[in-house]
Amino acid sequence: MAARFTLEVFAFKTIRAMELITILNHCHRHRGFVYQHARFGPNKKSIEVDVRPREGSAAVCSGCHKLAPGYDHLPERRFEFIPLWGFLVFLLYRMRRVECRNCGVVVEEVPWSDGKHQLTRAYMLFLARWARQLSWKETAKAFHTSWDKVCDAVEYVVGWGLEHRTLESIRAIGVDEIQYARGHKYLTLVYQIDQGLTRLLWVGKERTIESFQGFFTLLGEKLASQIEFVCSDMWPPYLDVIRQKCSQALHILDRFHIVAKMNKALDEVRAAESRKMAQDGHQPLLKKSRWCVLKRKENFTSQQKFRLRDLLHYNLQTVRAYLLKEDFHQFWEYNSPTWAGMFLDFWCYQTMRSRIEPMKKIARTLRAHRTLLLNYFKAKKQFSSGVVEGLNNKAKVTMRRSYGFRTFRILELALYHSLGKLPEPDLTHEFF
Repeated sequence: MAARFTLEVFAFKTIRAMELITILNHCHRHRGFVYQHARFGPNKKSIEVDVRPREGSAAVCSGCHKLAPGYDHLPERRFEFIPLWGFLVFLLYRMRRVECRNCGVVVEEVPWSDGKHQLTRAYMLFLARWARQLSWKETAKAFHTSWDKVCDAVEYVVGWGLEHRTLESIRAIGVDEIQYARGHKYLTLVYQIDQGLTRLLWVGKERTIESFQGFFTLLGEKLASQIEFVCSDMWPPYLDVIRQKCSQALHILDRFHIVAKMNKALDEVRAAESRKMAQDGHQPLLKKSRWCVLKRKENFTSQQKFRLRDLLHYNLQTVRAYLLKEDFHQFWEYNSPTWAGMFLDFWCYQTMRSRIEPMKKIARTLRAHRTLLLNYFKAKKQFSSGVVEGLNNKAKVTMRRSYGFRTFRILELALYHSLGKLPEPDLTHEFF
């Protein structure tokens, strides 16, 4: 009875090993190499697969990628493959050294691994794709591996993608900054915002002239001269670099930031007037009125609608600033640059006579950037920073999901991986 049971277990393991080798030959076959044996590891929690060179096949030099005669063998190495049935899978292979005519004595090139990585290419791509769906920590936990190995996988895939991506035919770009750490630490992010293709092109540390110039150094003068539209905010270093490197492009100012600056000015007026009324002993008319004047009308609650209606009966600076802000919304509805310019001039004239200093400051800013504002209409409203803000939100989600990165390099990898739409190496089978 015991002999029969042992025979059945042996037959079961043999069939399983044969099935695994059949699967590997079907989905991960490489010319010149043969899967020889498959067995459980000593801890019964992993599967080990022996790999050997096919008889008569020559080795390939890892330096010049040409065939070369063998020299000797190195000790056996373990390459981690995609887990199967909950078991870790390792490919075991003794690397050959070759005597190359061009490179001397070097280690051979194997098709399932890259350089000195202990992970197979298939496993690195598998982990990297899951790392887009989950956090890196969750990915490592799900596949019984370490955070460092997930990081290595993402670094390999991002590095390969950056090396093989094409930067031709970039017609429109958007540039903006996001804060990535405390203490006013910012990233400069440059996106391609062409219709039909939006992706992250470049990540720069800080938001300085030198940082932004790094993008144009990467792009080169020839490709930079082909850019037709640039969207940005009014940050002076960005304006200076765009003026120097992309003078032929139509520079469109960021509508989102203009509206945000106007809301900030209105909030300053409200807060200052509310404090003055409290100091003078007047009725607190502006108490709990912040969102009544900052929110868009279509987003009001019923209570906020009634609160705003009551406020409009009073001759307050806040009310006059609110009406100026609401009037400016009409500017974005024009189609003609000429008519939009006439409206902008009239609005600025009215605002400068309002004696409301924060709003007058906004009017002076808009006058100083009048030409760039009107470029929005010259581009027929096809390009705006709305796409950039959407991508920025995805970048913030990537950083938030990571619970913080230890270095700028890791943050850069994560952003390229999530938003870069980079090409990926081809595999013999789609494992994900």
